[in-house]
Amino acid sequence: MEQKELQKVIEKAAQERGCSVYELMFNDDDNVFEVTLDKEGAGVDLEDCEYVHRAVLSAFDRNIEDYALTVGSRGISSEEADSLLKTINE
Repeated sequence: MEQKELQKVIEKAAQERGCSVYELMFNDDDNVFEVTLDKEGAGVDLEDCEYVHRAVLSAFDRNIEDYALTVGSRGISSEEADSLLKTINE
């Protein structure tokens, strides 16, 4: 998968949702990509993340490209979110 092509798809989809790409991390060895979105004046919601994720899924065949993609929002880390969920569920 070409990084430039992937980046264009991600940036276009983010822009369509009124978001910007805050961070885009590539791990070419494992074909793992992490996208962090931001939205000025509002919070990034689940629909924003899903929209970007689905745009990538429709542009690149996961069975052929063999990649993993995570789309999240700027804010707390996944570790902090897991910790917070554990305290809520207790």
